[in-house]
Amino acid sequence: MSFSHDPKLSDICAKVKTGERLSFDDGVALFNTNDLNALGKLADSVRRQKHGRTTYFNVNRHFNPTNVCYVDCKFCGFFRTPRQPDAYTHNIEDSLRIAGQAVKEGATELHITGGLNTKLPFSYFTDLLSSLKKQYPQLHLKAFTMVELDHFARFYKMEDGDMLRQLIDAGLDSCPGGGAEIFREPTRSMICAHKCDAQRWLDLAGKVHAAGLKTNATMLYGHIESFEDRVDHMIRLRDQQDKSGGFQCFIPLAFYPPETQMSHLPGPTGVDSLKTMAVSRLMLDNFAHIKAYWVMLGKQLAQVALHFGANDVDGTITEGGELTESYSVESNNEVKMTKTELINLIEEAGFEAVERDTVYNRIEKVAIA
Repeated sequence: MSFSHDPKLSDICAKVKTGERLSFDDGVALFNTNDLNALGKLADSVRRQKHGRTTYFNVNRHFNPTNVCYVDCKFCGFFRTPRQPDAYTHNIEDSLRIAGQAVKEGATELHITGGLNTKLPFSYFTDLLSSLKKQYPQLHLKAFTMVELDHFARFYKMEDGDMLRQLIDAGLDSCPGGGAEIFREPTRSMICAHKCDAQRWLDLAGKVHAAGLKTNATMLYGHIESFEDRVDHMIRLRDQQDKSGGFQCFIPLAFYPPETQMSHLPGPTGVDSLKTMAVSRLMLDNFAHIKAYWVMLGKQLAQVALHFGANDVDGTITEGGELTESYSVESNNEVKMTKTELINLIEEAGFEAVERDTVYNRIEKVAIA
């Protein structure tokens, strides 16, 4: 029996088996194939070669210090202007309270991202990190996207290196992968005209890596972008990874239209999401981990995505993640799973659940005497 009824997919399969890097045209062909089962099988073969049945998760909590933002991205339902009644900025006391709840629930990571709020001094962010690190040194502080770092450098008129040093000295442990959206123009300018451009995002990621910190990378898909935009995005990330080597995980983020300026769009289908997961695994040959972000995929589709190249489902994401809640496809914007529920989700899909820390060290359980 032949591998696929799609001749182009069979040719790409031969490349994958020999370890040959896939081209731009290969990536577009993967998105255009109608042989979803064969595409998934190919991505799954690479996933199992790298990780076997192991699927990672962590116990984490998302925290958004402020939702005030001057960047009115068309896909965002989170940001508020300062005068809107539901605009907020958490003080240090609020932040410590939320972090304390996370620690009680077993969290090893606090994921910190928020709006670009021009009313805050840079010291707000360094004080936030240092206060959290002092009170809860066991928490890994994964904070600030490349877009936020770019804002810090430009708005506070700081050199990139000095800005990063101050954040690291205050307690920054790693950075999330948000703000990448879609790199290719003119699509990027059409959905987030006021954000830093693709090259700036990539350059800052390289500088964070050079400073010794790991980051993640994302891609927002299912809006107005083309397959060519997606493949271009992946290749730029792959090229940057060749240079700086600090990306640990790629997260395809499914666009969630409600309450955005693009609410008239349907968002991605399940088939599109599975294709995107599989193509990510095949194109990003130098990324160890591909994440099926259950909050935006939904729990059931996330399980299927584990058979399409993903080897991580993110974490418990307990309450306190207003930004995450803005994008949740789960009923009632549910963004919380217990550790047991998360393990069951993975194991019911036929995989081995392994708890990790933020930088993918396995968390070993100590036997109780």
